[in-house]
Amino acid sequence: MHQRLEGRRGAESAHSPIYASAPASAPAPARSAAETAAAAQRSEKPDLRKDAPASVIGAGISGAWQALLLARAGRKVTLYERGDSAMTQATSHWAGGMLAPYCEAEGAEPMVGEMGLRSLEMWRKEFPETAFNGSLVVAHPRDRADFERFARMTTGHRRLDADGVAELEPALAGRFREGLYFPDEGHVEPRLVLAQLHKRLVEAGGTIHFESEMTPEDLDGLVIDCRGMAARDKAPELRGVKGEMVVIKTAEVTLSRPVRLMHPRWPLYVIPRENNHFMLGATTVESEDELVMVRSALELLSAAYAVHPAFGEAHIVEIGAGLRPAFPDNLPRIAIGNRRIATNGLYRHGFLLAPALAEKMLNYVERGEIDNQVMRCL
Repeated sequence: MHQRLEGRRGAESAHSPIYASAPASAPAPARSAAETAAAAQRSEKPDLRKDAPASVIGAGISGAWQALLLARAGRKVTLYERGDSAMTQATSHWAGGMLAPYCEAEGAEPMVGEMGLRSLEMWRKEFPETAFNGSLVVAHPRDRADFERFARMTTGHRRLDADGVAELEPALAGRFREGLYFPDEGHVEPRLVLAQLHKRLVEAGGTIHFESEMTPEDLDGLVIDCRGMAARDKAPELRGVKGEMVVIKTAEVTLSRPVRLMHPRWPLYVIPRENNHFMLGATTVESEDELVMVRSALELLSAAYAVHPAFGEAHIVEIGAGLRPAFPDNLPRIAIGNRRIATNGLYRHGFLLAPALAEKMLNYVERGEIDNQVMRCL
């Protein structure tokens, strides 16, 4: 059994701090020449010239999408990643890859759902060969209240009775009395699609440098900072929210789509992957210790067993955790200024939001469009 007991910090995105000015009534302090030069540098806008080199720092899901769209827009793009090509240090490596804008409406702001719907369109266009089979939400009788609450707070689903659940997922026949089917949702396998995005960037004329740790100050031209938690040097308000996961393997169960099981604290889900693998996730823990807790592992494995007893005979392939970068409001931001653009704070929604955020970044770079919902000009 291959087992990893430690998570890794992400390398996905970044955001600049807001520089507060002194109150108008206070006298302006004298500035040294160095301070004046630093202030002038901070106020400079990103270099948007078409012939300026474009650099993206962080090859996780956010950086990969942003680099790809820039390259396809005809810009000379270099993507820098501090880790190696396996991307095991990236938060994206530990993601579930769920593209579920309707389900996320249960606990996220409307903006997340709106951008998620646009991202889902972009994922379908970029990977038309991927099966987007929707998602299924189920619950045992004891969690009926949570199930009904989830149904009230979400849209885009239809109710299934026991026969409907069995028809959709034969492996679950007789297991659940009812379910919520979200036919327009989907999922991707993070490690596979991330590698494919890197390949497509190169095919579009871009360059990738792995094992190259960069900061925005190291680069000229247009700089897109997507370093995730590594960007706290620029965004100290960022925090890491741990997401733990387990990968198991069994040929005794077949699922065609992610199955969310209602849980007293959070929905836990089982995501089918290639070669009889299933990803169990994901916890949401306000901690940055990067280790998987025994309680979390037990809950994830118990949830799988509750979905189908055959999972009790599965083999554990991998255990790990990733730190999701989040701002206090748990919403993403694109910060413009300080000679760079920074995307950060994707929280639990990295794969769901990355394409739409990259598109908004490109719209600004190419046409100067500002989206006040997500952009901040510093």
